[in-house]
Amino acid sequence: MKLGIFVNTNRHLGHVVGFVKAALAKGHEVIMFNMDDGTKLLGTPEFGELCRTEGVTMSFCDHSAKGLSVTTEGLPKEIVCGSQYNNAIMNHDADRVIIL
Repeated sequence: MKLGIFVNTNRHLGHVVGFVKAALAKGHEVIMFNMDDGTKLLGTPEFGELCRTEGVTMSFCDHSAKGLSVTTEGLPKEIVCGSQYNNAIMNHDADRVIIL
């Protein structure tokens, strides 16, 4: 199963990390898309490390990040700088989607 996690706030870092770890422990894949205030989590080490975990793919909305002046320089290369197209792909490919 593929779990999609749509992150549009920066208030639930612990839940995001917990959902990812739980899904991976069950053998599932995780697809994440970050936009709006969710892009503010990109700079946190714990969040950034998720993209380097096998079974996790992560992208973010460049428009949201720029609008909120979120620094994207120096992000791990595994985090895809994208658009709402990446959100659409996540929603298409995921079996279930959680919104945080």
